[in-house]
Amino acid sequence: MSGTFSLPASRTEVVLEEIRRGILTRELRPGQPLVEAELAQRLGVSKTPVREALKVLSNSGLVTFSPYKGASVCVVDAAMARDVFDLRLMLEPEAVRRSVQRGDPAVVDEAAEALKAAQAALPDRDHAELSLLNRTFHRALYAGCGNPLLIDILDQLRDRSALISIVGWDANPSWRKEWNEHKAVLAAARKGDADGAAELLRRHIADFLERILAVT
Repeated sequence: MSGTFSLPASRTEVVLEEIRRGILTRELRPGQPLVEAELAQRLGVSKTPVREALKVLSNSGLVTFSPYKGASVCVVDAAMARDVFDLRLMLEPEAVRRSVQRGDPAVVDEAAEALKAAQAALPDRDHAELSLLNRTFHRALYAGCGNPLLIDILDQLRDRSALISIVGWDANPSWRKEWNEHKAVLAAARKGDADGAAELLRRHIADFLERILAVT
């Protein structure tokens, strides 16, 4: 969110990504009011794409609306973390199991690329970049499950999961541990071990939830 930039076809999409990155980098702090006029001025756009972007981010869980206070950055608490990760634990391992069973090599290739990029980003400790790559890795593995509705439900959890991850990393920088866990999941997927990949992913999600609950 460094100022005016060149806008492609969709102003809302660009503004959406700028505000999302601002939240994930903690430039926009938890609980901070998101005033349309101020954001529009900072980003060099009208208030309309800002308003539309805030609505999308509200649906994805990064922004909350109050009848009297307007929009603000979502604050992560234990209840939110438990609800989001509980749903992921129920759905994501099964989605990955089905994805590996289907055997599409593009699934493994995309996940491997995200993992490689995450390894390169580890030394910089760029929370936002690591969070986005984490999202890419997980989605690559479940997106081949063959059930569009299941994919859509998991996609709707991605922003909330990213925000929860940032909170966890602030308290306990555990990127390298998670990167190694991702490597193990990917190795199982490469071998076509659907049940093994699903179980490793389940443990990965459950362990991170336990760490989050310890600090929220």
